[in-house]
Amino acid sequence: MVLGRGRKLKIETERMTLRPPAHGDYRAWAALRNASRDFLSPWEPTWAADHLTRKSFTNRVYWANRSIAAGTAVPLFMIRRSDQVLLGAITLDNIRRGPSQAGTLGYWVGEVHARKGYMREALEAMVHHAFTELDLSRLEAGCLPENTPSRGALEKVGFKYEGVAQSYLQINGRWRNHVLYANLRADRRGRTTVG
Repeated sequence: MVLGRGRKLKIETERMTLRPPAHGDYRAWAALRNASRDFLSPWEPTWAADHLTRKSFTNRVYWANRSIAAGTAVPLFMIRRSDQVLLGAITLDNIRRGPSQAGTLGYWVGEVHARKGYMREALEAMVHHAFTELDLSRLEAGCLPENTPSRGALEKVGFKYEGVAQSYLQINGRWRNHVLYANLRADRRGRTTVG
């Protein structure tokens, strides 16, 4: 179920509510990010010195609201419905209209919640939302070649390997190659075993 138009965007999955970040999420977000720092840092850009501050989080909330209103991104927190615990986040960013009709997915999950199927569930919901509600045609995602859990989650929800981007993003202080995946709304490609 998706709510929108006049109400805050909310996507319901089997176990979670995906919704934009709110100012009241700061403590849970900062605690989860801090507790998961060693788990996340090999896969993410180096955190700014003020990454975990309330001011930085407030800016993140304002950016999320502006981006959703402008139609340029859909940044959502993954909230477990049974106890309202923050599990991680998923963002559909860089939404391009016109002849492209595409967007780029990024995501993270707290270490204590990893490998429990939450990210697969969130990815499935976001893919469905992007194709049916936003009328996008192509979703893209990239990850480090050695990030087997991320690659597996993408492949389980229909993303297919497309190639390698050299020095694609600066991760943990170094320019790193990324494997690129795409999910197409009307995909007629067969399963790929390359990469």
